[in-house]
Amino acid sequence: QLQLVESGGGVVPAGGSLELSCAASIRTRGSWAMAWIREAPGKEREFIAAITWSGFTTYYGASVKGRFTISRDNEKNMVYLQMNSLKADDTAVYYCAAQDGTATMTAGGYNYWGKGTRVTVSA
Repeated sequence: QLQLVESGGGVVPAGGSLELSCAASIRTRGSWAMAWIREAPGKEREFIAAITWSGFTTYYGASVKGRFTISRDNEKNMVYLQMNSLKADDTAVYYCAAQDGTATMTAGGYNYWGKGTRVTVSA
């Protein structure tokens, strides 16, 4: 029903910025809530940000609020994550995720996932 492909990861110095992109191939019409979730080595998956289908409402995890911004372009089937003031703790694999319905602030609330893009923040 939905395929997600992330891009934009890489190595960035602490304090720098990076923008991740997620291209969605949607085969089934729906009201797709989108999210970014990350997984750092040795840690559990962490909810980062979510956005409703309309784009009017966004949600952020406490660790990134004020530094990261999620946005979407439904005409292009794209979702973005602008990351500013990056810290070493932001190093992780970042996944784009989706579900047909309500945006939630838990990683388990999404049933479609991309393969992830790696972000490394150098100290």
